[in-house]
Amino acid sequence: MAQPVDLRSDTVTRPSPAMRQAMFDAPLGDDVFGDDPTVLALQQLGARLLGKEAALFVPSGTMANQLAVRVHCRPGDEALVHAGCHILNHEGGGAAALSGVTLRTLDSRDGSLALAEVQAALHLDEDPHHSPTALIALENTHNGCGGVVVPQENPLALRVFTKALGVRMHLDGARLANAAVASGRTMAELAEPFDSSTLCLSKGLGAPIGSLLAGSEVFIAQARRWRKRFGGGMRQAGVIAAAGLYALDHHVERLAQDHRRARQLAEGIAALPGLSIDLALVQTNLVYFDLAPDHGSAAERGARRIALVQRLREHGVLVSGGVGRLRAVTHLDVDDSGIERTLHVLKELTRG
Repeated sequence: MAQPVDLRSDTVTRPSPAMRQAMFDAPLGDDVFGDDPTVLALQQLGARLLGKEAALFVPSGTMANQLAVRVHCRPGDEALVHAGCHILNHEGGGAAALSGVTLRTLDSRDGSLALAEVQAALHLDEDPHHSPTALIALENTHNGCGGVVVPQENPLALRVFTKALGVRMHLDGARLANAAVASGRTMAELAEPFDSSTLCLSKGLGAPIGSLLAGSEVFIAQARRWRKRFGGGMRQAGVIAAAGLYALDHHVERLAQDHRRARQLAEGIAALPGLSIDLALVQTNLVYFDLAPDHGSAAERGARRIALVQRLREHGVLVSGGVGRLRAVTHLDVDDSGIERTLHVLKELTRG
């Protein structure tokens, strides 16, 4: 039986033989003592690519984001975030549980936070009824908005406004490499307006584990202390850092292939009468789609989505979603034949 076409996420990638060899050959030390040479090399490269003074290797993007929230904010502060962002929706309430920070939301179609809305929302006065606004966080690419690249003029405008106010800015750059490839900008350019930025190594870049958090030397020193408190200190972490180094050296430019395949998949879905998709939102490697509109109830539509996900699985195609919209994510373990197979199965299952 053929291997499934796994489009659930770009986190399902497996290390290539060359990446595994790099992991095997990695010189090691003790990262808690700060002397693992492979981790140090990865952090130096990450800082350079993100245009920051220093970087810290952590187990996950969630930890990277939560460290940024903890360092930038005090308990009782608030952060302004997008209503569909990862920090709010997919990190287990970490900002509240770990840092005592309130997340207040604004919304948009493209992942941006409109300057006028931010200006109106900031709490900078002495009114004790308000949580002081200490942080603004954006996400690029923005997963919840369909994998779109956030317009760069938005964080640039926010930076000009917030800098004099002492409000910090953080970038959830889980798929920042995708944003760079799609926009033609460097990751450093995209991260420049922000005091801190993350970069996930275990999504489209194909490493098995790990993310980077970058910022000033003072910020990273504080983040290192909080990483220890959060339980994220690692010892001979060069074994996994080597995979991140390999990914940054070999897997950034090839993200364009994932974007091309995502577009091919999206256009194929758009041609199927039983499905609907907004092609304007398919800018990188995320493809969100749904059943064609009908007059059924929300519960009925949810049941049909779940049934479609199950039938796709039975035919060797894995996607995520069900109750809400459906998502397919292209990555380095999905080739052209996988896209063709997916479209063939979708056509058969939605026929009539």
